[in-house]
Amino acid sequence: MAETRILLLLLLCVCRILAVVVVSRNKKPVVLEHESVELSCIIEDSDTTTPRIEWKKSRGGETSYVFFNNNIVGDLMGRAELLSRSSLIIHNTSRTDNATYRCEVAALNDGKKFDEVTIELTVQVKPVTPRCSVPKAVPAGKTAVLHCRENEGYPNSMYRWYRNSEPLPDSSKSNPKFVNSSFTLDPRTGTLVFSAVSKADTGHYYCIATNEAGSAKCEEQELEVYDLNIAAIVGGVLVVILVLGLITLAICWAYRKGYFANRKPKGKSYKTPAKPEGVNYLRTDDEGDFRHKSSFVI
Repeated sequence: MAETRILLLLLLCVCRILAVVVVSRNKKPVVLEHESVELSCIIEDSDTTTPRIEWKKSRGGETSYVFFNNNIVGDLMGRAELLSRSSLIIHNTSRTDNATYRCEVAALNDGKKFDEVTIELTVQVKPVTPRCSVPKAVPAGKTAVLHCRENEGYPNSMYRWYRNSEPLPDSSKSNPKFVNSSFTLDPRTGTLVFSAVSKADTGHYYCIATNEAGSAKCEEQELEVYDLNIAAIVGGVLVVILVLGLITLAICWAYRKGYFANRKPKGKSYKTPAKPEGVNYLRTDDEGDFRHKSSFVI
């Protein structure tokens, strides 16, 4: 019985010697673009002082080496280095560094035991100036759509519209202050829709795109809402119809009076003189035209 216990203890010791234990202080690090970040991979236990260490990167379904055969490889070459034997530091991070990284450590012995740790890196990118579209003038009662969008920020930006430097809520119905308006705002797409604009919606509009890395604002643009004068439009149409009717009557009267009838031109009429009877014309290349009487005999 004692021998069995000793054997089990020996087996446990051997297993522990052959084992590799890897841990990380931060499995989901977050960093701003262009800054440095550490991907922590700490070897807590190993039977060798020179284990085999490899780093791999997975992005978009593709996996590639980052650290292999004691060298930085791939797109991190020149921007990354190993710290404290197994941790990875990335300098001047970019949006392409957003990926899942795997640190693999193997003991160089007959057992070939290894351990690994997975780290999800998020590189936050500040939004760029969004592209804003605001109609210049819209008649009262009509639909108006304002657009705001940028595609550089990561994570995706959220959008907020401002009128005369005052933020607009997601819906005019949610705030009694905007009871005279009829708009809805989608913060994810940056689209502001007025179902029927009113004079109260006239003002200067701009949009701000925001994410965890920062914010950006587009230039202010003016939206004018004008009243549609139905009476003036109807009056203008009637005037045009009246003018066209008068022109038509004038043309008809002129036709009846004969002002458009064809008239013979004044003056003498010149006609080609008729050939004298009994005279024929002959033409030669050398002599030109000459005439002779019918009685002329060669």
